[in-house]
Amino acid sequence: MDETLHQLGRLLLGSVPTIIILCSLYALYTFVVHRPLQQVLAKRRAATEGAIEKSRADVREAEARTAEYEQRLREARAAVFRTQEAKRQAALEARTQAVNQARERAQAQVKAAKEAIESDRVAAEGTLEGEAESLAGEIIRRVLQPAMGH
Repeated sequence: MDETLHQLGRLLLGSVPTIIILCSLYALYTFVVHRPLQQVLAKRRAATEGAIEKSRADVREAEARTAEYEQRLREARAAVFRTQEAKRQAALEARTQAVNQARERAQAQVKAAKEAIESDRVAAEGTLEGEAESLAGEIIRRVLQPAMGH
């Protein structure tokens, strides 16, 4: 058993340089490769996250601009509608006013025509009365004249 322990001791003693080399390689790897790689990855992650956040901010800004544009578009449409409605109302009022004026002129013409007809009727009645009296006198004269002549 001493022999086994002795061999084990030599084996351990022989593995010390390997352990030292392995620890040295691990330390070199950590300082030369791993830490700089972690720093680069952290920078890239920060840059990527920053770009993603900037993209999100740009999207939010674009959405805000889109909402503002849509609001302006709605306001412009409403203004156009109000303008069209005002023009339509003005045209309707002008048409109503023109119809009323035409109606008043027509009523005035009808009234004037009625007055002219009434005046013509009165004049015709006067003429007819005079002619009727003249005809009545003529008829009486003719009816009575042959009887007088006999």
